[in-house]
Amino acid sequence: MQSSHIMVIMIVLIVMIASVFRAKYGGGRSRHGHGLPATRDDAETRHLRDEVKQLRERLQVLERITVEKENSLEREIEKLRDR
Repeated sequence: MQSSHIMVIMIVLIVMIASVFRAKYGGGRSRHGHGLPATRDDAETRHLRDEVKQLRERLQVLERITVEKENSLEREIEKLRDR
């Protein structure tokens, strides 16, 4: 092989090894590894937590409505049986 071929092979190997290390250790990225600045990430996290909180509250309301309807349905059935 010529020295230019060896040089190209060496460069390719170095780039491949560097990309493996970067993927494994997250070099050059923010603390969460997706390239977003920490302030934007924190704001997004707060937003998502607020949204999850709202969804949980809505779910609780729906569960309460469902239980109330089941209880009222049971009462109606009992009334019909008592006739």
